[in-house]
Amino acid sequence: MSSLAEEIRWMDATDQAELVAKGEVTPGELLEAAIERIERSNPALNAVVIEWFDHARSVAAGPDLPDGPFRGVPFLLKDLYTSFAGQTLSNGNVALKQAAIRDTADTTLVARFKAAGLVIAGRTNSPELGTLPTTQPVAWGATRNPWALDRTPGGSSGGAAAAVAAGMVPFANASDGGGSIRIPASCCGLVGLKPSQGRITVGPARSESGLGVELGVSRTVRDTARLLDAVRGPGVGDSVIAPAPRRPYTEEVGADPGRLRIGLLDVHPRGDFLHGDCAAAARAAASMLEGLGHAVEPAWPACLADTSLTPRFMAMWATQTAMAARGFGETLGRELTEDDLEPVNWALVRHAKRLAALDYAAAQAAGWAFRRELQGWWADGWDLLLTPTLAEPPLPLTEFENDPGDPNAPMRRAGRFAVFTPPFNMSGQPAISLPLHRSADGLPIGVQLVAAYGREDVLIRVAAQLESAHPWSSVQPPLR
Repeated sequence: MSSLAEEIRWMDATDQAELVAKGEVTPGELLEAAIERIERSNPALNAVVIEWFDHARSVAAGPDLPDGPFRGVPFLLKDLYTSFAGQTLSNGNVALKQAAIRDTADTTLVARFKAAGLVIAGRTNSPELGTLPTTQPVAWGATRNPWALDRTPGGSSGGAAAAVAAGMVPFANASDGGGSIRIPASCCGLVGLKPSQGRITVGPARSESGLGVELGVSRTVRDTARLLDAVRGPGVGDSVIAPAPRRPYTEEVGADPGRLRIGLLDVHPRGDFLHGDCAAAARAAASMLEGLGHAVEPAWPACLADTSLTPRFMAMWATQTAMAARGFGETLGRELTEDDLEPVNWALVRHAKRLAALDYAAAQAAGWAFRRELQGWWADGWDLLLTPTLAEPPLPLTEFENDPGDPNAPMRRAGRFAVFTPPFNMSGQPAISLPLHRSADGLPIGVQLVAAYGREDVLIRVAAQLESAHPWSSVQPPLR
């Protein structure tokens, strides 16, 4: 590997942008260094599945590269819903991959990434339709975790997380409909912020009233804050709009959060299995927070124990999956069949078709009731909730393989693995996973902090405080 590619491999995006701003490197040099790292590490990981290297070279060398906060920094888009004019998007689906249809316009978020000066070099792997907390679509094959190649990097933003954790790029686009930013951040030892619903537009095609939100995964809190500043805000026609921040999120990094009242959830809320390493991660984080002057005590919203939460969530999840499949069919000019989807997703489509309109309306009504009850805990005087991000350390990839004889098996496994993240997609609250712990065998384990709706500022202040007191950026995966 060239000296530049190795020298900047673990620099965050803020530092890389500073090199460009000072004229110490050019955008083209940063890009070539990233391409070299991708070509070196990707064969073992399968994180980057669509490459636009020549296009990126023309952007980096061109006179029109925007002078945004990340001018010249290499970046990767997730292969899910992020349309990029002139490029292909497969959404992890074999039929769309084979069709190789080029998008005619950018999504609003992609346009904002470009305006920030990012040089987009390709797409990262995503499970088909983003439905699982792992990344092993039939279309592209499995992405492997840089910390252990037999383990999942999480999902659905597993390709993004593996690329960032391996040092290919300093940060990458990620999205979260049930934990898909926080889960891979936990599995790969990264920072993963799920913004409030309505903080960042998902327009023009996706509904902002759904479960999914967008941002990225990174290695530092300041990169996450700076990226949020660059892309936040509503788009044309949005109806769900989070309240504007009081000041830029970058100003929250290093700001004193004061003494916060934090509830600790270190057990499974419904009494099921929670791995000891994950419980230990939450307890260790509680001790860290107490050492920083915060008040932490065992407490959490009682509604998280509601056993009816899963079928409510799955009714909406299945319906949104079916709507996405219908959209794919419209793109292809034909209705999708069982042969076009993986068994787990075809099972979700069939489940959605069995639901009556009243079933979905009832699930939505129950979801809104749950949202109000859950947010009420913060309204009663709590500042943050601390939980493990996942119920288990990164699982072997074999745990999520499709089983045509039991197509729901991967989804059931997902439900046991990703317990702590979906409720906050339903409530719309911001939540962040931080890489504060390791399992007994050295695998990353994240802890999750959840704030009141619209309070990303509180999360960023506390996350930066923890990062300063207990740094994690010097710990890198063993893959070379």
